[in-house]
Amino acid sequence: MIEEARIIKNLKNFAFPRLSGTGFELKAFNKVKREVENLNLEYKVRRFTFSSFYSRLYPKIAFLSVSLILLLLYLNIYMIMSLVFILLLLGIVIASIILTRKPEKIQFITKLNSQNLIVRIKSMSNEIKNNDRIALFISHIDSKGQRFKIRIRIRIIKLWIYSSIVLALIILFKTFRFIGFEIIFYIIGLFPLILNMFATILMILNTTNNTSEGAVDNASGIACNLELLNHYNNPENRLINYNMWFLFTGAEECGTMGIRHFYNNLEKFDRNKSIIFNFESIGNHVYIFPGVKGDHAKNIDYLLLNNKRNLPIRHYHTERVLGTHSDGVFLGDSGLQGFEFGQVEAYDYMHTPNDTIDKIDTKLLKKLCLILTDALKKHDSNFIS
Repeated sequence: MIEEARIIKNLKNFAFPRLSGTGFELKAFNKVKREVENLNLEYKVRRFTFSSFYSRLYPKIAFLSVSLILLLLYLNIYMIMSLVFILLLLGIVIASIILTRKPEKIQFITKLNSQNLIVRIKSMSNEIKNNDRIALFISHIDSKGQRFKIRIRIRIIKLWIYSSIVLALIILFKTFRFIGFEIIFYIIGLFPLILNMFATILMILNTTNNTSEGAVDNASGIACNLELLNHYNNPENRLINYNMWFLFTGAEECGTMGIRHFYNNLEKFDRNKSIIFNFESIGNHVYIFPGVKGDHAKNIDYLLLNNKRNLPIRHYHTERVLGTHSDGVFLGDSGLQGFEFGQVEAYDYMHTPNDTIDKIDTKLLKKLCLILTDALKKHDSNFIS
């Protein structure tokens, strides 16, 4: 049975700063583990080490390096020396890109520890062929604070991108197209150059801290995941054609490290038959975010959007929000299919001390859990009828 009182209890239990790789995250993990143990369920813990380089240093190095290259090309002085610096900066950018293709394997700068916890519940039927159809529910445990909230960071990144493009075009025109009119392009290029340097400085000044309670991001997701775990722990509520996995990931806020380690060790998971549900920052509205989808779950999508519990659920049709990462998007990019639930309005206060419990409508969380159980029950019955 889905209970709002238990959702409220879990929100209060997990709404405290819990930066990835710290004792605060470990405290939250141990709380999740105790909740699972209280249900007398078996679970597995996968511990891993990771570096903060990808999430916290790499963006600053990459943006600063490109900005310095543009500055040197704009100034166009001491070209031999400038060329040496440009080649050096290009080397840094290229090396960083190569390193971060598999960021979970980086083990230098600051090495930190985290862990994932997974619970597996068998279906009501023993007749699933090879047990290859799985419903996977995901929520991340950690939180983080940052100097600038998400909406400001997005605007900073956009300012950097647009100013870089304009400045690069001005440099090209100055150097190859309008020779003899360089002074005009120096003047024109000064404005995008200043904006570009301003955006770069703000990126460098944006630091990560442990000041956010992370109620919406992502105590709300933990509460939903635990509530569904309570529901499906009752054998009478289990699905007939799906085994169910409940995954609680660590270090999501540091480059989605937990889900990367989970995926790298994923076995016996048929991505063409299984469905994922990622709970990512839900306050008082519910959106289905782009990036995780699948043809075999179209009827679930229909059932969610046309639910009988008077909860508006909409697709967030804009492309992926610039500069953000999530467990669901990572799995979607890796070819898995399913849904990610979140709230775009939460970007106004996520990663700040204002991410508190009062931003969450617990009745909405209860309705979302009920809607999911309704949709899965109906979807499951399609295999029988």
